[in-house]
Amino acid sequence: MDLIKIGKYIAGKRKELGMTQKQLAEKLGMSDKSVSKWERGVSHN
Repeated sequence: MDLIKIGKYIAGKRKELGMTQKQLAEKLGMSDKSVSKWERGVSHN
């Protein structure tokens, strides 16, 4: 799985929707730090 590619996709979709990382995190019930890690392709295992 290409985490960098997935992260760029998530970031792109979030920006298309005009959302901040914090807004997306709140909608998903996650922290904005988690969203940031996803977008950077950093595994949080």
